[in-house]
Amino acid sequence: MTGDHRGAATRPGSPGLSRLSLNQETVRQWSLDELTAGCAAAGVPGVGLWRDPVRSYGVDRAASLVRAAGLRVTSLCRGGFFTAVDPAERARALDDNRAAIDEAATLGTDTLVLVSGGLPAGDRDLVGARERVADALAELAPYAAERAVRLAVEPLHPMYAADRCVVSTLAQALDLAERFPVEQVGVVVDTYHLWWDDTVGDQLARAGDRIAAFQLADWVTPLPEGVLLGRGQLGDGSVDFRWFAERVAAAGYRGPVEVEIFNPALWARDGTEVLAEVVSRYQEVCAVPG
Repeated sequence: MTGDHRGAATRPGSPGLSRLSLNQETVRQWSLDELTAGCAAAGVPGVGLWRDPVRSYGVDRAASLVRAAGLRVTSLCRGGFFTAVDPAERARALDDNRAAIDEAATLGTDTLVLVSGGLPAGDRDLVGARERVADALAELAPYAAERAVRLAVEPLHPMYAADRCVVSTLAQALDLAERFPVEQVGVVVDTYHLWWDDTVGDQLARAGDRIAAFQLADWVTPLPEGVLLGRGQLGDGSVDFRWFAERVAAAGYRGPVEVEIFNPALWARDGTEVLAEVVSRYQEVCAVPG
């Protein structure tokens, strides 16, 4: 992974946790103040942030808060949604992504996660939609590079292809990313979205330095209505996390390992308990060398 994570912690995390990051959505019930205080107390050195709560808090203020807690921002989510056909809508999306890049730079993270966008209403052309993603990357990558931010294309499970993300496999994400310099555009490896793909091992080896972020969540069944909020706690489902961790490491990735779980059952619990459980499960199923 390129970049220096300019928000790097000023003190190390607890033993075995030096690369662990807690994504903000895993403990949505926490304010940003609670998130930073909780992670600092638990020895978790990284946090993954989302734009809406950060903007509500204030981007500069959020950056100062994270730094004061001795933490680093490992990623900002999300940019993207590039697939509109209407020129005015596409222009608005590009402007919003430039703002997201600026926010990532202010927060001190070198990774902006991109969710590409689904098919426009009435459109059935997946290939054409992916080409519009490539066009947007071509326009945004130089702007991001000037601000030391890397664009990270995240493939989402195919069940999201129609409405959220036309990039469904790691191979498709790499096909897009490889059109650009490796330091400008990378990919996100999210176990929840990729665990099912029998080609993913070969694609991880192919990815190499293109891996910009490694995210963990489990796949549990039955899926909830709406599917977006159905990610499982580590170890509760079908994902072989150690398999993923070994292959991501073999590809050369040494960056943060971010736990990102959207789950209302977790949000209904005490955040400190959820974080303690995340730490315990991470150490059990996927702890990686520092």
